[in-house]
Amino acid sequence: MDITKASPARAIPSDAAWRKTDTVWMLGLYGTAIGAGVLFLPINAGIGGLLPLLIMALIAFPMTFFAHRGMTRFVLSGNGKCNDITDVVKEHFGNRMGNLITLLYFFAIYPILLVYSVAITNTVESFIVHQLGYSAPPRALLALLLIVGLMMIIWLGKDIIVKSMSVLVFPFVAVLVFLSFYLIPYWSGAIFHAPLVQPQADGGGLLSTLWLAVPVMVFSFNHSPIISSFAMSKREEYGDAAESKCSRILACSHVMMVLTVMFFVFSCALSLSPENMQEAKEQNISMLSYLANHFDNPFIASLGPIIAFVAIAKSFLGHYLGASEGFSGLVTSALQARGKEISAGAMGKITAVFMLLTAWLVATINPSILGMIETLGGPVIAMLLFLMPMYAINKVPAMARYRGLASNYFVWAVGLVALTATVYKLM
Repeated sequence: MDITKASPARAIPSDAAWRKTDTVWMLGLYGTAIGAGVLFLPINAGIGGLLPLLIMALIAFPMTFFAHRGMTRFVLSGNGKCNDITDVVKEHFGNRMGNLITLLYFFAIYPILLVYSVAITNTVESFIVHQLGYSAPPRALLALLLIVGLMMIIWLGKDIIVKSMSVLVFPFVAVLVFLSFYLIPYWSGAIFHAPLVQPQADGGGLLSTLWLAVPVMVFSFNHSPIISSFAMSKREEYGDAAESKCSRILACSHVMMVLTVMFFVFSCALSLSPENMQEAKEQNISMLSYLANHFDNPFIASLGPIIAFVAIAKSFLGHYLGASEGFSGLVTSALQARGKEISAGAMGKITAVFMLLTAWLVATINPSILGMIETLGGPVIAMLLFLMPMYAINKVPAMARYRGLASNYFVWAVGLVALTATVYKLM
């Protein structure tokens, strides 16, 4: 009903029937979201107890769909000359605000790229030590080899990245669901014997637990880095029908995302105790790596880290698109302000070197992944993905037809909760 009200009263042209490219993008969106965030979500969800977990499952789809639909509509609200979200922001709010939003856009996505750099290094290192039985190689060398390998795929171009993610998502979804079923015999019911709301370090109850969990949920289902490329690609393909088609693709992708992810989260939560989740958090590894180390089962031990590696690699590729777009926009704007220009080729090389060196440095240092999510990823994503499109709906004439929807207020609320929770945690 919400989609019908927001969409213009026109029939979708015959050429807007579902195409193969729509399926590729649907899986690409899914592939971008399913990565380190999802693999760490069971840890935060399980620590809180059963009741917060159930509430998270209920709000997962509307939170994810309405927010990403709002951002897609914002990108599509620009004129035909806009090439990315940076151009759209400058068209609607001017160069000064455009530069600020571009900065936020970069800092919403760039830290996530760093998170994936740490996560993929820890996953491979854990696999080498616990499953293969070898000593851990020098961390700096391992991180460099992994990130250079991913960068080699990136250098092949955007189309290769999207196709790679859409191809990898087939076996990943199948194995993730299979592993969720495979864990059923290990369901202990420990979470049912624990308090409905597990006491937290800050002594908070249900509301406090949910409040502090929202930033991790926002991060876990986030695929905003690829939204700009997605919207522009569909506008080029469908023209005026792009908004309706994008909404359909997003809905299909998010249904698949929520069903598979929440089933995996519940299966993990039922297989382990809240104390196990706390241990996984302290070890700074993904849920799959912890399961591989926790259960004396060769199948889980070998398959878990492999799934984690594929998921994190996919999301690294997807987030690189957004991070590089934001970095290029910042550098280009700074040079233009000084009356200088830079070629696309030179900008691409500078961006690649910057991403490679910083990702390698952070992966070598190995900061807390959940700490980075809670303090860096959550608040900026909330501002960019939840608050900025809603603000634009109220201020930009091109988005006036989306005003007054109940979903807008829901997105506002989730964004503010994520933002205030992070500020509270930092204080």
